[in-house]
Amino acid sequence: MRSDVLVVGGGPAGLTAAVSIREADPSLRVRVLEKARYPREKYCAGAVGARGEKILERLGILPDVPRVPIDGMSLRVVSRERAARVPGIGHVVRRIEFDAGIARLARDKGVEIVEDAKVDAIDVDRDGAVVRSSAGAFEARVVVGCDGVGSVVRKSMGLGPGALRAQVLELDTEPVAGDRERGIIHFDASDRELPGYTWDFPTIAGGEELVCRGIYHLKVGDEEVDLGKKLGARLAAMGLDIAKYKNKRFAERGVEMDGTFAKGPLMLAGEAAGIDPVTGEGIAQAVEYGSMVGPHVALALRREARLEGWTDRVRRSRLGRDLRIRQRLVREFYGPRRPQLEEVLVSDESFLSAGCRHFGAQPMELGPVAFALGRLGLYFARALLSG
Repeated sequence: MRSDVLVVGGGPAGLTAAVSIREADPSLRVRVLEKARYPREKYCAGAVGARGEKILERLGILPDVPRVPIDGMSLRVVSRERAARVPGIGHVVRRIEFDAGIARLARDKGVEIVEDAKVDAIDVDRDGAVVRSSAGAFEARVVVGCDGVGSVVRKSMGLGPGALRAQVLELDTEPVAGDRERGIIHFDASDRELPGYTWDFPTIAGGEELVCRGIYHLKVGDEEVDLGKKLGARLAAMGLDIAKYKNKRFAERGVEMDGTFAKGPLMLAGEAAGIDPVTGEGIAQAVEYGSMVGPHVALALRREARLEGWTDRVRRSRLGRDLRIRQRLVREFYGPRRPQLEEVLVSDESFLSAGCRHFGAQPMELGPVAFALGRLGLYFARALLSG
C-alpha cells in the first residue's frame, strides 16, 4: 500500500501534521499509522496552551471534549510562592478523549488512519521508504516520525535517545484542603535535590472533578531519584496515600537543537524531535511542529525545497527559537545557580505573568515584560561575573 506521505504516530503531532499536509496540497495521499486503537490512554498531565488550540482551531480539528480552563499559574520555591492570574491561556484535557477527537476530525478531512499498526522497522530505498508494521507493509515517498519517546523513525535515522531525558510519575486524586483555586496550574520546585518539580493540575475524568498530581525529573547527571518515594511523601503531607491511586509512569525527551530532524525520506516532529526540557511541556509544541510539516513536505514533494531542509526550517521558526532558549536554560534551572534564579522568578508577578501569556499566545504587556527582562539580564550579568 503506497502513500505520498506516511505519518507514524497518531497523537497531536502526527494528526496535525497529516491535516496540515492535506491543507498544503489536497492531492497528496496521507496515511497515519497508530499503534493502538482510539480511544486509547496516553499518560500526560494534559495542559494544552492556547497557542496549540488556536492552530487546531485554524485547521478545523480542535475537538469538543471535557476540559478545565487554565486561568493562571503558581510557582512554589524554597523561600515563597508566587501566583499570576491570566484568564483564557489554555485548558487541561484527558488525552484519551482529546486525541480520539482530533483523529475523528482528521478523518473528516480525508486523512486515512490505520489503527493497531505498531511499526517494527523501516527500510529506506531510492523511492522513499517501506514501513513494516503489525498491520502490514506500507510504502511512502516521505515518512514523518511523530512516534514519541521510543520513536522507531528516529532510530531508523541512526539517532540516539538524546541526552535530555526525563522520567515522570503522575496520578489522579480527589481535591484536598490546601489546593489552589481551580483553574490555576501549580508547580512546586521547592525540592532542591530534584532536577525538576512536582505539580497539581485540575482535571476532569468521567465527569468527576479531580486533580492530576505528578513529579517530573530531568536527568541532568548521574543522580538517581525515587519518584514514587518523593511523590508519596508529598501526597502524605496532603493526607493522601499514593498506594490508593493508579501510578502512571512515562518518559519524555527534551529537544537538542544542534541535532538533525531529517535524513533522506525520513523526518521528525513532536516529541520524536524533542520538546521543552525545562518543564516537559509538549502538547502545544507538538501541534506547532505538526502545523509546519505540511507546507514543508508539500514543497519538497514538488521539488521546490529539500526535505532535509526541515532541520533548518525548525531552527528558524518561532518554535525553534523558543526551544533553543529553553534548552539553554536547563543549566540555569537545574544547576548550581538555581537558588539565585528562583529568587528572580518569584521576586514579583511579572515573570509568571509573562509565562502565562506566552503559554496562551496572548499579547505581552510591555512594562512588566521589560521589567522582567531587566531583572533576568541582571541575573545573567552577575552569573557571568561570578564565573
